[in-house]
Amino acid sequence: MKREILFKAKHIHVLPENEWTEGKWVEGFLSGEDYINDGTYEYMIDPDTICQYTGLTDKKGRKIWENDIIKYHYGDYYAPVKFGEYQSCFDSTTTCHVGFYVDWDEKRDFRKDLGYWIKMVDAEVVGNIHDKSEQQKDQRSTIIYRDFMKKGRE
Repeated sequence: MKREILFKAKHIHVLPENEWTEGKWVEGFLSGEDYINDGTYEYMIDPDTICQYTGLTDKKGRKIWENDIIKYHYGDYYAPVKFGEYQSCFDSTTTCHVGFYVDWDEKRDFRKDLGYWIKMVDAEVVGNIHDKSEQQKDQRSTIIYRDFMKKGRE
């Protein structure tokens, strides 16, 4: 089985139609900057927003990425997808797993393995920790527009 290795990140030159770009993550040979190559172009990205594709899709067919927020449909429980070492609620203290997992609040006695939540429970992606609310996006657009108009008058 061949696994698709993809990354996505926020484009550094933020425009409403291309905030996220996905493809192969590369570090610029001469510049040392981070880029995403989508197969046609390379886009300079914010390295703090890099997310790896998990290889899974939710019940609506959307790709699931590291730092996506998963919603448990039997309540208002939300948690981000992470990569690393984790212990699930059924594990002994010596058992440790490595991979993509759902980082539920410690108060929740939920299992953490991502595959369970996607394949067995049909949890769905509702956002990403790097996304801003619609109100924050509107405020940012207003500030960018105001700065642009001010520079045009100088």
